[in-house]
Amino acid sequence: MEIAIEKARKVGVGMVTIRNGRHLGMASYHAMLPLKHDMIGVCMTSCPAGVVPTFGAEPRLGTNPIAMAAPASKEPPFVFDAAMSTIAGNKLTLAARMGNNLAPGWIAAADGSPLMEEAPPPEQGYGKVLTPLLPLGSTREMGSHKGYGLMAIVDILGGILSGGGYGLNPGRPNFGHYVAAYSVDAFMDVAEFKRTMDEWLQMLRTTRPAPGHDRVLYPGLAEAEAEEDRRANGIPLHNEVIDWFNDICGELSLPSTLTGASTNG
Repeated sequence: MEIAIEKARKVGVGMVTIRNGRHLGMASYHAMLPLKHDMIGVCMTSCPAGVVPTFGAEPRLGTNPIAMAAPASKEPPFVFDAAMSTIAGNKLTLAARMGNNLAPGWIAAADGSPLMEEAPPPEQGYGKVLTPLLPLGSTREMGSHKGYGLMAIVDILGGILSGGGYGLNPGRPNFGHYVAAYSVDAFMDVAEFKRTMDEWLQMLRTTRPAPGHDRVLYPGLAEAEAEEDRRANGIPLHNEVIDWFNDICGELSLPSTLTGASTNG
């Protein structure tokens, strides 16, 4: 992304592909890097296959997240970061950890049929057959072809265009990534852009909420509020995560001050 930012500084737009990578972590972290340069950031990653295509019985695409961040003036920036499957893959692990059932439309049966009723989380991990996820939309009638199409776009830009293949070929451990930076001042006055962004974001968050909801959010607002709270009050951790950190610290002979008393259960 630093290369993309430098390209955008010179010519307005910078795009970079990366091949033979691994998991890049939080896609929005990379998309947010251009914000301090008054640029719009984009990040997407072509992942190992774990999602069935619409009408498909075998995983052929990764969850293939797309992230985009755009600066504002007074409002927290717009930050979108989402998998193009119905849920991110780690939601299955979290559901198992918390003892929660999976919601209808999250996963497919062994034959590729969408499971449109609650189901217990399947066993996950190395050496186990991972349950295939469904594309965003779950079924064709609910728009799964849109999630499927977006995942395909990520495979093209982050995988094939990088020269590193795509999610199923060569597959784990190789990921392909795509990042881009758009310098706002190459298109319009930066101050005017940020003022308009503030106006637009305020328009979204002041929308009258539907019954049963307190307010309307825009992508990035809840996360900005959570960051402010956790910087002041700390980050809640599940006991299982604390045990994992303590075990690793013990293996490496490192001190650890984490205890279960600091968790929220």
